[in-house]
Amino acid sequence: MKIKSAKQAALLTALIGSLVAALLCGFMLLFAVAGISLWLMAAFVALVFVAVYFVANWTIERFVYQKIKVIYRVIQGRGSEAAVDSPALDDVQMEAEEWADKKQSEIQALENQAQFRRDFIGNLAHELRTPLFSIQGYLDTLIEGGIEDPKINYEYLNRADKNLERLTVLVKELDEISTIESGRGSMNSVKTDIVALCADVIALSELSAKKKKIKLEFAKQYDKSLMVIADRDRIQQVVTNLVINAIHYGKPDGSCKIRFSDMPSNILVEVIDDGIGISEKDIPRLFERFYRVDKSRSRNQGGTGLGLSIVKHILELHGQAINVYSKKDVGTTFSFTLDKA
Repeated sequence: MKIKSAKQAALLTALIGSLVAALLCGFMLLFAVAGISLWLMAAFVALVFVAVYFVANWTIERFVYQKIKVIYRVIQGRGSEAAVDSPALDDVQMEAEEWADKKQSEIQALENQAQFRRDFIGNLAHELRTPLFSIQGYLDTLIEGGIEDPKINYEYLNRADKNLERLTVLVKELDEISTIESGRGSMNSVKTDIVALCADVIALSELSAKKKKIKLEFAKQYDKSLMVIADRDRIQQVVTNLVINAIHYGKPDGSCKIRFSDMPSNILVEVIDDGIGISEKDIPRLFERFYRVDKSRSRNQGGTGLGLSIVKHILELHGQAINVYSKKDVGTTFSFTLDKA
C-alpha cells in the first residue's frame, strides 16, 4: 500500500491499533475472562480505532506532514503557501532523493569549475611571469651599462625581443580561444583541398623540423586532391599546431607523417609521430588550456600551452572532434574528420 497522505498514514496506524486491540480481546475470550461480552469487545475495538486514527492523524499532520510540505516547497522551488499541493509521501521521498542527487552534482560541478579557475589563473600567471621577468632582467642589465658592451647588447636585446614575441603569441592565442568560446568567432567554410593545405603546413614547418632532426612527410604519395568543406585558415592552424606539437615532442632523427583516409562522407586526417608519447593518465586533460604533460620540457620548447586547446575549439566549430591515441615512448596519433565537399 502506497501512503500518499497523512490521513492514509493515520488510517493504517488505526488499523494496526485496532488489530492489536482485537487480539487483546481474543486473548481475553480465550482465557475466559468473566463478565466480558462480544459487543463490549467490539465497541472497545471500534473506540480504539477511532481514537488512534484521530490522534495519529493530528500528530502526523502537525509534526511531520507540515514540515514535509515545507521541504517539498523548497524542492519544487515554490515560494508561496498557496502554490503548495498536498504531496504524496512516496513522491516526496523520490523527489527529495532526486533533488539531493542533483544538488550534489551541481556542487561537484562548481568545485570542478573553481579548481579549473584556480589552475587557469595560476598557469596564466606563470606563463606571463616567465617572459616578463626575462625581459625585465635583460633590460635592467642594458640600462645599468650593458648597452655599452658590444658583447652582450645585441644578444640581450634579441633575447628580450624573443620573450616579447612569446608574450604576443600567448595574448593572441588567449584572445582567439575567448573569441571562439564566446561565439563571436566567424567561420568561412569553403571547398578546400586538404592535401594541398597540409603540404603548405609541411613546407612552413620544415625549418623547425630540421632543427630537431625530424622528417616531415606524407604517409604516402597522394596524386589527387581531397576536397573538404572547411574554414581553410582555421584548419591550417589546426594542422600546424599538431605538426608543431609533434616537432616539440619528437625524438631526434624521428618523423612526423600526415595520412588521409577517404571515407563515405568524410575525410579522416591523421598526424602521426614517433616521439616520446603521452601517458594514459594525461590524455583526458590534454586539451585543457595550459595543461602540460611535462612542464619543464614544454616551457623549454617555447610553447604557450594553448595549441591543443585551440585545435579542440576550432574542430568543434566545424562540428567535429579531435581524437588522440598514444603510447609512452612509442608515439602519438592525432586524428579528426572533415566533411567532404
